[in-house]
Amino acid sequence: MTTTPVTPAPPAGPGSEALRTPASASLHRVLAVARRQWLVLKRSPHRFFDVLVWPLVDTLLYGSIGLFAAQAAEAAGGEPGTAATVTVYLLSGTVLWHLVHQTQISLATGFLEETWSRNILGLLATPTRAWEYLAGVGLFALVRTAAGTLAVAALAFGAYAFDVTTLGFGLIPVAALLLVCGWSVALLVVGLVLRFGSGAEALVWGALSVVMPLSGVFSPVSTLPAALRPIAQLLPTTHVFAVGRDLAAGHGISWGRLGLAAAGTAALAALSLYALLRMLRTFRRRGLVTRYS
Repeated sequence: MTTTPVTPAPPAGPGSEALRTPASASLHRVLAVARRQWLVLKRSPHRFFDVLVWPLVDTLLYGSIGLFAAQAAEAAGGEPGTAATVTVYLLSGTVLWHLVHQTQISLATGFLEETWSRNILGLLATPTRAWEYLAGVGLFALVRTAAGTLAVAALAFGAYAFDVTTLGFGLIPVAALLLVCGWSVALLVVGLVLRFGSGAEALVWGALSVVMPLSGVFSPVSTLPAALRPIAQLLPTTHVFAVGRDLAAGHGISWGRLGLAAAGTAALAALSLYALLRMLRTFRRRGLVTRYS
């Protein structure tokens, strides 16, 4: 009996997974997830409404309201400096709000793309780990956030002569905390969608709508009804925006309030990550992936 010789497999190419180190392979998967998010956005131009159109609409809306309030106050005999402060608060609040809003929306809708395309099962079948997927979506969410925030800042400067860089270097920790807050809310929402299904998708757009008025985005929380003020004080975003208003008013950084905001943001991030991991385990244990297959 003749034995057929076994032909050895060809050597792996230079870009193959076999030749990558674990760190290099992990980075490759993260970038692949980010590229997928870019291709989805590129091939769906209507999704640019979330990235550019709505932020610009908000800037025009709140900028015009602030300008009208300033003009009305001057016409009524008010101090011009006080009236201009209203405009500055509204525009600085708009720019800072879109940092947290765009971050949360970008990360949460990045995951929803997998549910809408029924790709959850395929995603679980890949070697991509949960943190790699989150890192890839978060990386692209950061790019989307930068694009939307730069558009808002450019319109605020061009239409209302408001330069966000006048807030100084204190803007850096404020922006960082708002980014973490946005990611934390998005992780919590993603976990709820995994656990309770598509009915929880409304929270992607609705969660921050509840947080916004309680955070004092445009005004101190002292203007809220007395019953809501204790709730507002528990939110880390409340203290972040308070620091932002101090910067806009030229008072410098309140380090005590910034430390309180950092501690609250860290607690929120830890809670959101814990909740996501718990709901992800429930998602796998109960076979809830069948909802999206």
